[in-house]
Amino acid sequence: MANLLYQQIEMLSREKHIEPEVVVSAIEDAMVVAARKFYKTEEDLRAKFNQETGQVDVFTVHIVVEEVTDPKKEFTLAEAKRFDPNAVVGGEVVIPKPTDVLGRIAAQTAKQVIMQKVREAERDTIFNEYNGRVGELVNCVVKRAEGPDIIVDLGRAEARMPKREQSRLETYNIGDRLRVVIRAVDRSAKGPQVIASRADPILVQRLFEMEVPEIYDGTVQIRAAAREAGERTKIAVQSRDKDVDPVGACVGMKGSRVQAVVNELNGERIDIVPWSPDPERFAKLALAPARVARVFSDPETKTIQAIVDEDQLSLAIGRNGQNVRLASELTGWKIDLYSSREWLERGGEGPLFAPLPPADDEAATKVSLRELKGLPVELVDVLERAGHKTLQDILDLEREDVDKIAGMNANSARVG
Repeated sequence: MANLLYQQIEMLSREKHIEPEVVVSAIEDAMVVAARKFYKTEEDLRAKFNQETGQVDVFTVHIVVEEVTDPKKEFTLAEAKRFDPNAVVGGEVVIPKPTDVLGRIAAQTAKQVIMQKVREAERDTIFNEYNGRVGELVNCVVKRAEGPDIIVDLGRAEARMPKREQSRLETYNIGDRLRVVIRAVDRSAKGPQVIASRADPILVQRLFEMEVPEIYDGTVQIRAAAREAGERTKIAVQSRDKDVDPVGACVGMKGSRVQAVVNELNGERIDIVPWSPDPERFAKLALAPARVARVFSDPETKTIQAIVDEDQLSLAIGRNGQNVRLASELTGWKIDLYSSREWLERGGEGPLFAPLPPADDEAATKVSLRELKGLPVELVDVLERAGHKTLQDILDLEREDVDKIAGMNANSARVG
């Protein structure tokens, strides 16, 4: 009987991934609770599990003192020697309590306490194991749905994937195999403590680590990532080896490496740009695929002003502002976009153009092109030969008019 009971304890331990000593401790605590409820006593009780007999013995414990202040927990030396002839002051005297009289209600109480202790131990084990694995890529299987949330099986534990951590492109069916990243471990959660994600930018980084050896060995680093799951991701990469092209390494031969990541994300678009410590250059790169003419930065407000040609404005903004929003998130700077015409009309604030007088000042319409800072001399010569000598002259020009100017080409027409 003893061996059978301990075998069951070991089997429960393996199933819940906790130590057998934890289960034994839970049984001992449960017997103390049951005995205290049955005997209705405030005495100090202690339980001991005997692996040989399979019996859980309950004892009252009294401290031997010279003068008793709490009769329920203390004995004088004379009282103690009635139970233990070897008792000494400062020692303990344990007295067995019958357990065969506890009854069915006490047994039910013990069962509830045991299960509660085991659940607590199991949750502690899960927390300790997965708390150090936040950001790790793991394989899982979709187990069930709980409202909008998806519960996945990690093998040794369950994880919850809330709606906000799911990709918009994906639907999940029971039995589907997924790759997810461990987003967080919530110790206070009532259900699964582990939070899994298919929407976190870290997922894209981990997938590139699997596909790109240069990232895995540290030659190429992903310095920043911004993502709108199911639609588009931007990553900024840097090489620690001057002979290794970071973007080319991530793209792979004929795009094989990036395509493998795109396939895993069900067709999500991925932009890979070089990282730069210069915020202005980084902002120009982050706004790809749009071509940016000029950028100006304000370090105090961490704001970037980016000027693009008219035909590049919609591309720079992206659908519903997605491209500029992701570029801003990638760089960590606020990015304000302007078309070249809008920039001129605003007075060209910044080093590209000299500040204009107030809009109601008639002199504003007569500013000479040669007074505007930053305009190439060759461009001014071409415009003056065509009869356009003031700022107002070029503000009135349409794109078609610019194309008709002799000597004007796409490069010279671009602002800056």
